Amino acid sequence: MDPARLRSEFPVLERVAYLNAGTDGPVPRRGHDAAAERLRLELDQGRSGAAYFDELKGLATRMRERLAGFLGADAGDVALTRSTTDGVSTALAAMRDLGRGDEVLTSDEEHPGLLAPLEVARRRLGFEVRQAPFDELAGAVGAATKLVACSHVSWVGGRLADVAAIRAAGARVLLDGAQGLGAVPVDVRALDCDFYAASGQKWLCGPDGSGCLYVKREVADALDPPWPSYMSLSEPARASELLVHEGARRFDMGVAPGPATSWALASADLLAEHGLDAIAAHAADQAQRLADGLAERGRDVEPRGRTTLVSWRSHDAEADVARMADAGVVVRHLPGRGLVRASVGAWTNDEDLERLLALA
Repeated sequence: MDPARLRSEFPVLERVAYLNAGTDGPVPRRGHDAAAERLRLELDQGRSGAAYFDELKGLATRMRERLAGFLGADAGDVALTRSTTDGVSTALAAMRDLGRGDEVLTSDEEHPGLLAPLEVARRRLGFEVRQAPFDELAGAVGAATKLVACSHVSWVGGRLADVAAIRAAGARVLLDGAQGLGAVPVDVRALDCDFYAASGQKWLCGPDGSGCLYVKREVADALDPPWPSYMSLSEPARASELLVHEGARRFDMGVAPGPATSWALASADLLAEHGLDAIAAHAADQAQRLADGLAERGRDVEPRGRTTLVSWRSHDAEADVARMADAGVVVRHLPGRGLVRASVGAWTNDEDLERLLALA
């Protein structure tokens, strides 16, 4: 991978040191161009007829195949969603066998996008939710634990969950991959997770309102889609019989929109062109350089793994983020945690890191 060539795809990097892909990734020029071209086509030709819908179906198929390659999955085991939270909500809403007397274990470092759907499911089904420290989840699995729902990569400081140990403890596993897919190597078969929900707008540099959900085949085939649509059905003419697609396609969140899917696919193709594993490796190296530089300057860096997130303590994180933004360095604060967080991509160069370190 050529980091400079990858960096040249993102015009925003000519203006600022952009270190906030953990919220929204930078937009590649080819993603913009693909969305604009698709929208122009729809403006000129309209949105009707068999050809139009066949084109949308083709975009969705290519996107699903690309995401499946990134996940180490079969395409039929990947649903197209609008966010990580959509995937988490879908998984929790589809489960039939959670109820009173059961427990769902989660961690003390989870994003609201996991915690809110979990609370709704708890109120609806009556199971208990228990929290454990992020790095102690495997040891916290008990006899009543039916599911562990946690981040693959903690959004707080960038630690990696010990998924193998959690799985070995015997519970099913639902992973929030918002800070995983596109940022660290992901192989859902090796992880042996039941569900992996991820975002498209973060490390995959796609549009807001894009994401995916991997569901292990035997798990998916035992579940009904909690919000079925035309796209869930294998035989739409027999909709009342709810004949749904095999695998995770039954969980698709409606028709994939043309402009947004064109953008998402162009961005994903760009990352594939450079090699997603190589991108993750270079980003992790750059993130470690930043973490080391902050520590050398006396900053209290949060515990982290070989990931792309670096967080450090601040007496006024929100003010620090605003001050850095004024100087052309884009990071974020984590509300209620007293942390500033930088998201380091393979497109981040040494000059970006030095600009941040000078302000931290």
